[in-house]
Amino acid sequence: MKTIFDNIKGDRIIWAIAALLAIFSFLPVYSAASNLAYIGNGSNTFSYFIKHFVHLFLGFSIIYGVHKIPYRYFKGLSLVMIPVILILLIVTMVQGSTIGGANASRWIRVPIVGFTFQPSTLAALVLMVYVARYLSKVKDKEHSFKDSILPLWIPVFVVLALILPANFSTAALIFSMVILLTFLGGYSFKYLSVIIGSGVVVLMLFVLTAKAFPDLMPNRVDTWSSRISSFMDPDVTVKDYQIEKAKIAIATGGVQGLGPGKSIQKNFLPQSSSDFIFAIIIEEYGLIGGLFLLFLYLWLLFRIVIVAQKSETVFGKLLSIGVGIPIVFQALVNMGVAVQLFPVTGQTLPLISSGGTSIWVTCLALGIVISVSTKRDAKKVYENEEQHPLEILSEAL
Repeated sequence: MKTIFDNIKGDRIIWAIAALLAIFSFLPVYSAASNLAYIGNGSNTFSYFIKHFVHLFLGFSIIYGVHKIPYRYFKGLSLVMIPVILILLIVTMVQGSTIGGANASRWIRVPIVGFTFQPSTLAALVLMVYVARYLSKVKDKEHSFKDSILPLWIPVFVVLALILPANFSTAALIFSMVILLTFLGGYSFKYLSVIIGSGVVVLMLFVLTAKAFPDLMPNRVDTWSSRISSFMDPDVTVKDYQIEKAKIAIATGGVQGLGPGKSIQKNFLPQSSSDFIFAIIIEEYGLIGGLFLLFLYLWLLFRIVIVAQKSETVFGKLLSIGVGIPIVFQALVNMGVAVQLFPVTGQTLPLISSGGTSIWVTCLALGIVISVSTKRDAKKVYENEEQHPLEILSEAL
């Protein structure tokens, strides 16, 4: 054990925050999983607890392995991974899974192993690394909007187009984070306005097409519309069932909560161990538990900014911001949905909610941030070391 801790490098506070979030997650997941065990076939609550433990164990193994990789190698890896995620997204889309006529093609089943995987979550991370690579490459160089269309915006919009029909919230989250990263990377605000306008127009055309030709392709446009209508109109007669149960759970929790495992709404709230676990946390641990969780995520945001500020390369700064901030943003969105600040999105609470893909990709992102914080890639070291083949490929493209 001592050898493992001796080999842990980088920002120790980020390591500690990740560990605290993971440890904190066990009791809420164990408690909320009782509903899953009840409706499952031959399953029990402890089996979900073990499953969550395995996901977190593999996740922290990912952090440990990735933080050992010098972060400059991710430049070339992003180029290699872009075609891979495009293939995965296409396979996911064409498999044609539907629920109630709506597109539910979000997961693919890995052969032999048998577990399901959500490619859009990995696509978001790879795309942010790719954008950071491009921005660091053109930093302080004169380039026109036309020059950036093919190498930057075409891959972004193709990935978003493959995710949008089945998962609007993830597509919107990725688009928002790309816009933020490009803005922080010094991309012209005038050009960004064009991109944002184009994105809005494309979204409107997609929605209108889906409404006019509902049989053209499976989609979730009607689901989006109903959720937004329910959120915007306080007088709507048919309330969102999940939101209503989440609000009851939060109101029941009060300041101190009912106590660990004593949630009542976990038995009625769908996705209580994933999308709406924050409501269960407040019901059991009260406002105190909710604020503690919020503090941890904001502390993580602060450390990510510190890592970016201390990085000695442009790519390191953009990389840590690009893969780190989406974690905190997703957490805030998840919390906002539970307290009805946002419409229902289906975004999980990072490192808290059950689910393998979300945990593993979050850990991958944290591993990258910690890799940046190790300072193995200080500028003078970068200039003296022999370049890795992936770096040569990255610079060539």
